[in-house]
Amino acid sequence: MIATVRAGCFRAGHSFVSVLVAAVLSLSSCAPSHSDRVVISSKNFTESLILGELMAQEIEAHTPLKVERRFYLAGTYICHQGILAGRIDIYPEYTGTALTAILKQKPESDRTQVYERVKSEYEKRLGLTLGPAFGFNDTFAMEIRGEEARRLHLKTLSQAAGYAPRWRAGFGYEFMERPDGYKGLVAAYGLHFAEAPRIMDLGLLARALDEGQIDLAAGNTTDGLIPALDLFVLEDDRHYFPPYEAVPVVRRQTLEQHPEVAGILAEFAGKISDQEMQQLNYAVDGEHRDVKEVAREFLRRKQLL
Repeated sequence: MIATVRAGCFRAGHSFVSVLVAAVLSLSSCAPSHSDRVVISSKNFTESLILGELMAQEIEAHTPLKVERRFYLAGTYICHQGILAGRIDIYPEYTGTALTAILKQKPESDRTQVYERVKSEYEKRLGLTLGPAFGFNDTFAMEIRGEEARRLHLKTLSQAAGYAPRWRAGFGYEFMERPDGYKGLVAAYGLHFAEAPRIMDLGLLARALDEGQIDLAAGNTTDGLIPALDLFVLEDDRHYFPPYEAVPVVRRQTLEQHPEVAGILAEFAGKISDQEMQQLNYAVDGEHRDVKEVAREFLRRKQLL
């Protein structure tokens, strides 16, 4: 497990990211040729890992290509730098993240417009493109304990703002850094907490909330532990967050070299609902099942294998 990052370390965040980016780029000297394979990566949380494994198994099953799995990279910026450098061919991303964190553009609420804008900008500026959306929207979820929500009759973030000064909050490092994250959220809702937010690995947040170490966490709506741990997602009633449709990001050069990959990715279009993604996440996080087995079962159920 990755330990909680102390507040003092947060100030050194940009240096930390720079070191990680350098580490990714340094892999170029030992990277294999991509003439007979594709490299699929994921970010450092369960859902991204599952999506990466789903794509890997589908490509392996229906093409002669070998798949190199380079999973659990540190986050958005590391995956993005890796694919720009040619070390990665495909990784799962979210449209709202691409729009705000990568392209540095203002959020907007229309899912189709966000998808088309990101796809167009990625193709014009970055030599990348988007595959069809997987089908679910994994927006940020401001979570509190279910018992607390029921006791205080809370449903929305606006209602929760009055109680926030008594609460301890926990967020992932990336959420603290990104333009659609912490700073904009607290400004939009006038949030103030009992102490500086604890910066934690994404995989620790739900358990920390359940165990009372924190009182509010920035999770994801498809987190399988939300129902399992009786957590409650506060409604974003001021519509602060943009849509976050899950999509594969692909190097255009990869599609030119391996055009069959485009057909494989198209098979995933609209195949995973919000509820299905939550169930997949729970199978790995809650039931501690092997991600390859979980992915294989889902592909067979969808008649993709």
